[in-house]
Amino acid sequence: MFSFPIEEGIELRIIEERYAHALFALTDANRQMLRQWLPWVDQTHSVSDIVKFIRTSLNQYANNDGFQCGVWFRGELAGMIGYHLFDWKNRRTSIGYWLGERFQGKGLMTKAVRTLTDYALSELALNRVEIRCADGNDRSRAIPERLGFVHEGIIRETEWLNDRFVDHHVYGMLRDEWLGGPNG
Repeated sequence: MFSFPIEEGIELRIIEERYAHALFALTDANRQMLRQWLPWVDQTHSVSDIVKFIRTSLNQYANNDGFQCGVWFRGELAGMIGYHLFDWKNRRTSIGYWLGERFQGKGLMTKAVRTLTDYALSELALNRVEIRCADGNDRSRAIPERLGFVHEGIIRETEWLNDRFVDHHVYGMLRDEWLGGPNG
């Protein structure tokens, strides 16, 4: 399966069923933090829920419609990152991510997002990568801002989260900007 080393001690691995217990443990240990921003957390009650997610993710990968990776730090699962989908006709994708609380502040997710952005725009020759972050999720918003994504606007009340609608900040990076900029 796909494994991509980012640097010493940090790698991305396609999520597989053998990681289900580790992913559930990480999710469960970070449940309160994650549920503030991710609507699926309250529907994730067991390892079998994680196995269903992994199977769906592997089908996505097999169908060349995106993929989901674990972010591994010094051999331990630290979080998740992935492409929501590949829109091949319009040559675009979007990236979603989360990181366990004790792994935050080490630059792991910025490096992982940089890696997937570069892969999408350089290797897959897509034209656009988008990241959406809920209003108030400043740590998540800092990542595309740090990487030079353009803040393109706010989509109002676009997601139902914890009994309320939340706005999303939309960030975009175009292939020419990425390849012609400091990342290229």
